[in-house]
Formats: sequence, structure tokens, C-alpha cells
Amino acid sequence: MKYALMIWHGEEHSEPPEEIDTWPDHKAWMDDLVARGVFRGGARLRPTATTKVRVRDGETLVSDGPYAETKDLIGGFLVVECAHLDEAIEIAAGHPFAAFGTVEVRPVWE
Repeated sequence: MKYALMIWHGEEHSEPPEEIDTWPDHKAWMDDLVARGVFRGGARLRPTATTKVRVRDGETLVSDGPYAETKDLIGGFLVVECAHLDEAIEIAAGHPFAAFGTVEVRPVWE
């Protein structure tokens, strides 16, 4: 089953992907995902500047953010394919940002 891992953290950790890729613990974590054959993709998201789009009664409504009511934001996401939820939890717990943020694990509809 595929799982989305959404990486939540504070704005103090808004480093660009190129910087995070140089962190030894992050590189080791990603190398492990690739070696296991579970990594299916993902991306680092830019800080809170967002645009929301809604359609109500045929009208397109566009709002500019940020919207976070907390100091946390979704900083990125990955998709992994695991045999079961316990494996996805183990992978999420190994993410370096889990030590100061949160890694949300959600099953993906297929």
C-alpha cells in the first residue's frame, strides 16, 4: 500500500532542498528508502506563501495565504510503498524532522 508522509515543522526549518540533501542524517534516511525500494516520490514545499482556490456557485474564489493557524506548516511530502502501516510508521519515525516536527502518515487511495 502507498502512504503519503507529510512533513510538518516550524518556519525556523524552511531550508531549501539542496541544503537538506547535504545533511548526513537526511541523506542516510533517503538512501535507506531507496535501498528498501519503497520511495515513490516527493517534494520539498516552499514556506507558507500559498494560494487557495475554491469554486462556489460557479464563481472561482482565489485567496492568498499564509493560512496556518499554528506555527507549523507542511514543509514537504513523500510517497512510500510499504507492506503495512507499521513499516510506514517506522520510516516516518526515522525522518530527521520527526525529532522536532511531525511526520503525518496517510494511506493513499489507489
